[in-house]
Order: sequence, then C-alpha cells, then structure tokens
Amino acid sequence: MSHTVSPADARATFAWWKPLLFLAVVIIGLSLVKWQPYWTKAWLAADSHSLGRSILADGAATPWQAAWLYAQHYFLAVWKAAVLGVLLGSLVQVLIPRRWLTRTLGRGEHRSTLWGTLLSLPGMMCSCCAAPVAAGLRRCSVSSGAAMAFWLGNPLLNPGTLVFMGLVLGWPFALLRLLAGAVLVVGIAALIQRRFPAPVSPPAAAAAVQGAEAPFLRRWGRALWSLFWATIPVYLLAVLALGAARVWLFPHADGAVDNSLFWVVVMAIAGALFVIPTAAEIPIVQTMLLAGMGTAPALALLITLPALSLPSLLMLRQVFPARALWLALALVILGGIAAGGLSMVL
Repeated sequence: MSHTVSPADARATFAWWKPLLFLAVVIIGLSLVKWQPYWTKAWLAADSHSLGRSILADGAATPWQAAWLYAQHYFLAVWKAAVLGVLLGSLVQVLIPRRWLTRTLGRGEHRSTLWGTLLSLPGMMCSCCAAPVAAGLRRCSVSSGAAMAFWLGNPLLNPGTLVFMGLVLGWPFALLRLLAGAVLVVGIAALIQRRFPAPVSPPAAAAAVQGAEAPFLRRWGRALWSLFWATIPVYLLAVLALGAARVWLFPHADGAVDNSLFWVVVMAIAGALFVIPTAAEIPIVQTMLLAGMGTAPALALLITLPALSLPSLLMLRQVFPARALWLALALVILGGIAAGGLSMVL
C-alpha cells in the first residue's frame, strides 16, 4: 500500500539545516572577512586619520606594468571577499527555499526593494564581490529591483566605509555620501524594477534549478561552477584592462583637477568605470585632495568609485538585461555629477 506525503508532511520534513547552514556561513564569513578587520581598521583610522597609501600610487612606468601591479594590489585586498561572494552566491541557490526568496524579494513592490537594501548593509562588500551574490539571487527569481538594491547598497551604504570616511575625510563627506547613496540605491532599484520587471533569462534560471532532486553537494557544485564561469574570468580580464588604463583615468598632476564642472564630469565617468576594493576611494580621494583636487570632483569620485564598475557590470550581464545595466551606469554617473555640481553651488 503506497503512502502519499501530504503538503503538511512535506513542510514538517523541511530540511531546516539548510538555511541554518547558510546563515552560519554568512556570519562566520563576514566576521572573518569584514566585521573584525573593519573594527580594527576603524580604530587605526581614528588614531591616524588615514587608511594608508592610495592604491593608485605605485609609480608604474608602462601600461603593462600598471596592469600587473594594480592587479596584484587589488586582488591581494579583495580575494577573501571575492571567494566569499562566489560562495554565498552559489549557496543561496541551494540552501534557501525559493518560496522564501520570492515571498520577500521576488515581488515587484517597493517592499522588496527595501528588503534588498536592508540586506545589503551587513555585507559591506565592494561592487565586484557583491555581484556574484546578486547574480545568485537573480537566478532564484528575486526581482530585478531587490537584486539591484542589494548590489548597489553593499558598496554605497557600507556602514564601515562611512565611519572610515568620517574619521579620515570629515563627517560632512560621510553625510553627503550617505544621503547621495541612499537616493541612488533606492531610486535606481525602483526604476530598474519598473522598466525591467521580467525575471532572469531562462538559461541562467535553468542553471539554478537543474537537478532540483539531486543530492545537495551535486546541486551546489553545479551552481558554484556555473556562477564561477559566468563571473570570474571576465572579472579578472577587466581588472587587468582597467589597471593598465588608470594612468589616463586619474591624472595626478598638482592642481590639474580643479573645482570645475568639467572635472566633475570626468571624475564621475572615470569613477563609475574603474574598479577598487572596499573603502579604497577614501585614500584615493585623500591623496588627490592633497595634490590640489577640488572638493566637487572629489565628491563625485566618492559617489561613483565604489558604486559600480565595468567588471561588476560585466559580471551581471547574464542576469540583468544590458539596457538595465547601461541605465544603472548612466544614473550613477549622473548622481556623481549632481553631487559634485551641488557642492559647487552650495
């Protein structure tokens, strides 16, 4: 005599260890990679009013040397967070019930965008390290607005970076960054959700559900492999290319970057395309201010440098429409220009 499992029995046999394991990985991973190091760094910043040398100051003589040196400095700073990002982006696809995600983050409502923003705050990742997690969420049918809010909120609303910024550059800079960041995160996410409400493309979505009845390790291996190849190779190549181009993106001549609208626009565009580790915009801007850069282009850089980058945009090319990513890039640039322009007027 066959026994039919009722929906109530299925719920009763739900594997609670899966979301608990995911939560444990999140807490342990962020504690080791972000929370504890940032606590120590905050005390150092309070004592010295500095976060060290600018990551751009390595004195490379050729583009090839610039690419290699910048890649070394950059990946040495982010590799732990990058590994954690890929790990979380794959695990969220196999450990969190999809109905939980769609109920909270899968609806095209302002509430989903708000939840995506709030969930980004503990992560404190740069745009490239947050991109694999956002990609994993999109493969689990999370709405475009919620995933975009999570992705942009990680770097722009990073509580640790805001504290560092206040201690090093002054609290007015931190307040302006917080206000501009909140407007950009919520505004861009809401607009993306309104204009691009469609779920993730079928090939990417299929990668998350393929073999749903397979053993956990096999499903996780598939998700990890798919996410890795969709994000990491293009990430590595884009970082090398931008490392070579940074000499032209960020001039360092004393007094060259004055307090003009021209340089506000140039710095907003360069900052939006370039890639940096978390909080690296602070020593970059501090160094350039000491070299004579105006406050307005400095503020534009503080908004656009962390928000997104060419590598992070490429990493999300399979889970967002190209037009959505172009729109996000354009709005971040406009936000940086607006923040710099307002500082000139006020």
